[in-house]
Amino acid sequence: MTRADLEFGTIPRLVRASAERFPELDGLVDGELRLSFPELAARIEDAARAFMAAGLQPGDRVGVWAPNIAEWVIAALGALGAGGVLVPLNTRFKGAEATFVLGRSGARFLCTVNGFLGYDYVAMLRDAGPLPPALEHIVVLQGDAPDGTVSFTDFLSRAGDVTPEAARARADAIAPDDVADIIFTSGTTGKPKGAMTTHAQTLRTFDAWANTVGLTRGDRYLVVNPFFHTFGYKAGILACLQTGAALIPQLTFDAEQALRAVQEQRITVLPGPPTIYQTLLDHPKRRDYDLTSLRFAVTGAAVVPVVLIERMQTELDIDIVLTAYGLTEASGFGTMCRPEDDAVTVATTCGRPIADFELRIDSPDDTGAGEVLLRGPNVMLGYLDDLVATAAAIDGDGWLHTGDIGTVDDAGNLRITDRLKDMYICGGFNVYPAEVEQALLRLAGVADVAVIGVPDARLGEVGKAFVVRRPDADIDELAVIAFSREHLANFKAPRSVVFCESLPRNPAGKVVKPQLREMA
Repeated sequence: MTRADLEFGTIPRLVRASAERFPELDGLVDGELRLSFPELAARIEDAARAFMAAGLQPGDRVGVWAPNIAEWVIAALGALGAGGVLVPLNTRFKGAEATFVLGRSGARFLCTVNGFLGYDYVAMLRDAGPLPPALEHIVVLQGDAPDGTVSFTDFLSRAGDVTPEAARARADAIAPDDVADIIFTSGTTGKPKGAMTTHAQTLRTFDAWANTVGLTRGDRYLVVNPFFHTFGYKAGILACLQTGAALIPQLTFDAEQALRAVQEQRITVLPGPPTIYQTLLDHPKRRDYDLTSLRFAVTGAAVVPVVLIERMQTELDIDIVLTAYGLTEASGFGTMCRPEDDAVTVATTCGRPIADFELRIDSPDDTGAGEVLLRGPNVMLGYLDDLVATAAAIDGDGWLHTGDIGTVDDAGNLRITDRLKDMYICGGFNVYPAEVEQALLRLAGVADVAVIGVPDARLGEVGKAFVVRRPDADIDELAVIAFSREHLANFKAPRSVVFCESLPRNPAGKVVKPQLREMA
């Protein structure tokens, strides 16, 4: 079987090939909208022509700040087809967070929505302060288009200004080693960094992923993972295009809607964080729905109980359950279990590298535990405009230093045992305490603060803030949580607050977070 990066080369050529390879299959189903692979490819090419008519030049950055909707797929892949570089934005971002990413990436275009979960994204962006200087075009994919923006329908009407031949030539000029996307991930300093990945890297990584999990022609894939996340975008949208699986996005996760979709759409593939499966299993109406179409699931991003794997197989009728480990700097992928692994292996390990990806443990002693290092075509080119951070992350031999502590068993399976970084995972999303701490230090009355992740039955981990009040400050737990929710995405906001006289620090002045975890 020819590797996807060698067969297609770039994502736009993959889109074109999917129309030729799967002419009779559903490519995308979103509510009443049902597009075959040829119809989807045609919509994407129209979007590429519209971007070209609007002045997009090869290498221009295009932000997409929207939920899992068909327009996300069409706009994002259209931008790539016009030679653009995709910059996905988390839908939970507030205006200041989005402004930072758009400004840091130098995005000329932003595709967003109005009205999702009651939010006016354009207003949030404008209320955060001056727009980034490079941002020239705001396209509203769904909802009312306020002054100074253009609706997606009107934007697409410009496609007629560019011929299909010109669009095809632009797409053919894209090289496999050109940067395809810049996906931002916060660092321990609290400042998001943009991980750059090429077309070829992406195709090669997720061709290997799809082959390992057994995604195949005719599968029907309910994409709960958000498109702005590496998994939702690459192991979702692009994997479907590679294999001929139907892409069926869910706007936001709702347990009963997901159960209904499995029954009505005959869903076979349902990846997601452990919390969604727990929610489905516990739903009082679960037995009202026919779930026998489900074939496999891929989970991770948190500790997975063995009993959950067993219940997924027996009560949700999922034949194959796999776990995986990855991070944005490795294209979202590092190691994976295999379909033949037992429930204990799946629940207690992250599996093994696939294809020609490499894993090494940098162990300083004979315990076998050490920092997890990854190497291979899945590792990013580097951080956008940050040579220092790139050099700190990727050493001279090409090993990515993940910041996670792990061990490898005799079968080659990786176990993550701790984190060098303070990051924790809330509902499948990475949270970096430094970013939350910086935000809370702006709250009047806060003299010092430290944030850790603590176990949560539903979300895996949630934030707990340890706050030192300023003298005579009149703030309570509700005020701290409300302030954080106003200024940060909801998954970053601490769920509980402990007030203390001082924070435990070592002689170098660093907060000793293990002591905080013991206190928690």
